[in-house]
Amino acid sequence: MQNHKIGAKDGMPAGDDNKPERIIELTSDLAALTRDKITAIRAITSRTKILALNALIEANRAGEAGRGFAVVAGEVKSVSGEIELISNTLESELSQRVEGLQRLGGNLVDHMRGDRLVDLALNAVELIDRNLYERTCDVRWWATDSAVVDCAVDPSATACAYAAKRLGVILSAYTVYLDLWIADMNGKVIANGRPDAYNVKGADVSREAWFRDALNTATGDDYAVADIAASPQLGNKPVATYSAAIREGGEARGKVLGVLGIHFDWGPQAEAIVKGVRLTPEEAENTRVLLLDNRFRVIASSDGKGILSETLRLNTGSARSGHYRDDSGGRVGFALTPGYETYAGLGWYGCIVQRT
Repeated sequence: MQNHKIGAKDGMPAGDDNKPERIIELTSDLAALTRDKITAIRAITSRTKILALNALIEANRAGEAGRGFAVVAGEVKSVSGEIELISNTLESELSQRVEGLQRLGGNLVDHMRGDRLVDLALNAVELIDRNLYERTCDVRWWATDSAVVDCAVDPSATACAYAAKRLGVILSAYTVYLDLWIADMNGKVIANGRPDAYNVKGADVSREAWFRDALNTATGDDYAVADIAASPQLGNKPVATYSAAIREGGEARGKVLGVLGIHFDWGPQAEAIVKGVRLTPEEAENTRVLLLDNRFRVIASSDGKGILSETLRLNTGSARSGHYRDDSGGRVGFALTPGYETYAGLGWYGCIVQRT
């Protein structure tokens, strides 16, 4: 079973010319260019009309000799009027189309940016699911270890000491855990892997959901999991606790003898994910990457704020994933956990909040 720390990944466009916002910039440039050229055309036609008017005045003064020139001046005035009409029509039609293009470009950019946030959110929650899937495998495997089973059968000082030593060996290889606990049927901790760091032997965990749920599992193929919570017995560090029943002979349908609880060191592992999402330097300044539990409580945050205390008002609209603009105009992308292998997930969400 692999034991590794985790981070997110995502490809990024290279160079400003590939940014989707460039569509809007080019459209704005086109609109400005159109206005400038039409203004220039109008200035020329205005000057032409004045010249034509002056020519008519001079032709009238010249009398019969200027009659032919008057015809030309009148024609120039007529042409100027036609050019003015064309420029007015051009301005009206182009402005409508440019406005439409700007709206289309804005919607396209917003959709592209939103889809990117959804992909990043999904990537983040998928990574944590894959990691936690391994935790479900670990707890079911270690609950069948002979030292763990023997300790639950006969919690003598010798058996408990040996089990604690065995748990310590596991912890030295699996550094993503704070501690591993063996509890008897009454919920009393009889051995743990780091007794020097955490003096929990004799602690009562009978009221803990992970203990009760593990006792009620049907077979050794089942496991229980608790919500992310700060554990007073583990230095108030946030933990994800997975548990499994210890069964007689390590058999899947053996008699339940106790519970093994494994305490995943949530803080640094979750931080690696939310801070590992690949954002551009510009995005990183105004983007918050979050993991939310099934009640939308913040359980990990790239800015380190609100962890286990903030609840986000996530507007999913009953969708598994999507993006939208919040009340402040920020862009929000979210994705519900898809689960991994036999791990269905806990209804968590990856979420990206981007202020614009």
